[in-house]
Amino acid sequence: MERTGVVTAQGRPLTLLGAELKVGDKAPEFTVLDNDMKPVGLADFSGKTVIISAVPSLDTPVCDLETRRFNEEASKLGENIVILTISMDLPFAQKRWCSAHGITQVKVLSDHREASFGMGYGVLIKELRLLARTIFVVDKKGIIGYIQRVPDISNEPDYGEVLSAAKKIAG
Repeated sequence: MERTGVVTAQGRPLTLLGAELKVGDKAPEFTVLDNDMKPVGLADFSGKTVIISAVPSLDTPVCDLETRRFNEEASKLGENIVILTISMDLPFAQKRWCSAHGITQVKVLSDHREASFGMGYGVLIKELRLLARTIFVVDKKGIIGYIQRVPDISNEPDYGEVLSAAKKIAG
């Protein structure tokens, strides 16, 4: 399924692949890789509220800022909320980037192999094979409680809104 008119890159329209998810939908399972090439899925975080930050690439300024900001905020959220950052970057590049920037609170994961997250969550950009900047908050029962689609992928999300929604969803 292709969708246009949802996101842009510096004003240029992009095409998203996959179904559009809505608040109240069951969050689709996915398989991504951690920095040690081990498979990870949503089920690995069951019982927790999960903030999923989909970003185009950690090697870009906005993704760098976003992931660093969520890393800072993660320690203030308690152990019932986990933050995942998912990109199409290779696990080796993610590991190097996390190490260089002291990212220890956010779990950085790669969707490069199967794009199962990108397709399942409807955020895979056809033209770039990158993920559109989108935040999903999934409750402990696996239901999507909040979605923030950043209209232009070159902009940062509204962090305050995301964190407020996550705290409310986590109870």
